[in-house]
Amino acid sequence: METNTAIMLSMLIPAGATLTNLILRDRANLRDGVTLAAAIATFLCVLSILVNVGNGTTEAFALFEILPGLDLAFRVEPLGLLFAIVASGLWIVTHLYGVGYMRGNNETHHARFFASFSLAIASVMGIAFSANMFTLFLFYELLTLSTYPLVAHKGTPEAIRGARTYLGILIGTSIGLQLVAIVWTWSITGTLDFTKGGILSGHIAGPMVAVLLALYAFGIGKAALMPFHRWLPAAMVAPTPVSALLHAVAVVKAGVFTMLKVGIYIFGIDFLAETGASVWLMWLAAFSIIAASVIALTKDNLKARLAYSTVSQLSYITLGMALATSMGVIGGGMHIAMHAMGKITLFMCAGSIYVATHKTNISQMTGLGRAMPITFVAFGVGALSIIGLPPLGGSWSKWLLVLGAADTGQWVMIGVLMVSSLLNVAYLLPVVGKGIFLKPDDGEVTSWKEPSFLVWGPPALTALGCLVLFFFGGALQDFLAPLVTSN
Repeated sequence: METNTAIMLSMLIPAGATLTNLILRDRANLRDGVTLAAAIATFLCVLSILVNVGNGTTEAFALFEILPGLDLAFRVEPLGLLFAIVASGLWIVTHLYGVGYMRGNNETHHARFFASFSLAIASVMGIAFSANMFTLFLFYELLTLSTYPLVAHKGTPEAIRGARTYLGILIGTSIGLQLVAIVWTWSITGTLDFTKGGILSGHIAGPMVAVLLALYAFGIGKAALMPFHRWLPAAMVAPTPVSALLHAVAVVKAGVFTMLKVGIYIFGIDFLAETGASVWLMWLAAFSIIAASVIALTKDNLKARLAYSTVSQLSYITLGMALATSMGVIGGGMHIAMHAMGKITLFMCAGSIYVATHKTNISQMTGLGRAMPITFVAFGVGALSIIGLPPLGGSWSKWLLVLGAADTGQWVMIGVLMVSSLLNVAYLLPVVGKGIFLKPDDGEVTSWKEPSFLVWGPPALTALGCLVLFFFGGALQDFLAPLVTSN
């Protein structure tokens, strides 16, 4: 398949699935089957791009011109292609899980749910293949709007409040800060094209570089950088498949992906290193890593604990960009894939526990792993990957981030990464320990069992994916190498 055609189909197929979900709203099996076929077809389109391009970069192609030199345009480059592979591949797993969860938990409004989910994936594909900041911004906003109904899905007062917080922070930061940064960039450079080495050198200098970076960093609210992180815990009122979408497949990954794109293609890593404009961001990311981990320790609700874990883990990627080194950038890019596989496993396991037992608090899960061994073993594997223990994928991205910090002599940052891993152990492994190694509380019902295969099967598969990614760490590093090599 021709590359430009595959790019367009990767957006049009999930957009079409949005319509088929609404048209086939009363024919559940056909509707969900068609959506699964769309997910597989989207993934195959992305794989065809990989076969055609590898880790190369294509020429941009424009759908139409907005202003002279400002187009709605798309292209392929390594970071965007990696994001597209992760999102489209995990859409298949998440859709199967979503069908099992929604039916097993007797949720309502399935057609609306999967229609919004499909539109979110279409938005992600647009973000991944954007050729300039203008195109990315349009799809970034579409992603926010398409996921709002998912966060508000249950329709309860708590869900509505959470969805309003979600929408308010993400729209407020993107319009009030990110758009200002985009307009400023356009006014001083005359372009918003993603260009290797950046476009700002020679157009801005001094403290204004750090100010512009701050507008981007805080304006990319989906990266959940403190203090603009509250939308992420607030969105945990949504069904667990939505949590998986937010944390692994689409929303937060779109945020840190955008952060990396801005650092690599708008500012340029060398320009950031020369000016020192990202030093403050490095320290803020370090604070977010530790602070969010400490907060996670205080949460008894499993999804809330995982939400603050995500806030911490996203700041790893922001830190990688802020270090302004080749290893930091590649480590951050790899962490998009590694964290996605590990965190989607954890959230799907949390959903499996809820479907089977309706338990949400860790304190209620004593001995539960003996009745649900597959779910708890999968959770343990995902947790160890997030911690960064070999032979699991998360170990590689953390190792490269440590090397990136060492390259610049940032020994405090190495300490932050080490302390963070210990905090990961403290808030993740007790879930497994309580569930498997402790006996159920006296009088506790022990007749629970694993839910349907569609609920426990996907996290078991992604747990295996955490292991597989370890053995492809070198290949993934090589795939992203063009991001930091000279032209």
